[in-house]
Amino acid sequence: MPRRRTLLRLLPALLLALLAGGLPRPAAAASARDVIERTSARVLEILRTPDLPIDEKRRRIEQIAYDTFDFDTMSKLVLARGWRDLSADQQQEFVAQFRTQLALTYGRRIDHYGQEQLKITGERTEPRGDVTVLSRIMGGPYDNTAIDYRLRQGDGTWKIIDVIVEGVSLVGSYRSQFQEILDRGGPQRVLALLREKNAAGASVEVAAPPAKQN
Repeated sequence: MPRRRTLLRLLPALLLALLAGGLPRPAAAASARDVIERTSARVLEILRTPDLPIDEKRRRIEQIAYDTFDFDTMSKLVLARGWRDLSADQQQEFVAQFRTQLALTYGRRIDHYGQEQLKITGERTEPRGDVTVLSRIMGGPYDNTAIDYRLRQGDGTWKIIDVIVEGVSLVGSYRSQFQEILDRGGPQRVLALLREKNAAGASVEVAAPPAKQN
């Protein structure tokens, strides 16, 4: 459990490290694996540019994240049944606030990364046609940490809809946190929390998802 909680606290920062590795494959059909490898190469190039200011590195990597993650789908998965309790305007605001929260959180420690590599170890087909790309971080303080990316295809493009670090799901962790808030205060309370945290430049404390029962 202590390691599980540590990973949850570090998960947003690890998002940066897990993108920073790998080499691009030759131009071909953009498979789920291609997306991860090409994104990794783009992020690594930015991190290893010595004369690029930290703020500019962060801005460029955030833009890559906006292009690579499907924040609409992630937002629906995070709120689960609570998504339907939001109005159309609230849904739109939640997506924007959630995207800002992730970008804010995983970009904070950008200067700590650049030497790690990402080794892709396999792929797995999931329900709904999703694909999970399996990998491990090589080197650095998180050496040999298992990272799984779940991607979904839409309009011919694969995008990330979840990241699982050592079995801990980013979507599942936020879902547990927001569900408790929805139960206590409804969608307005969730939006108020995100507005508050984003305005202060602070991270939402992510709760561990419930352990599976055998």
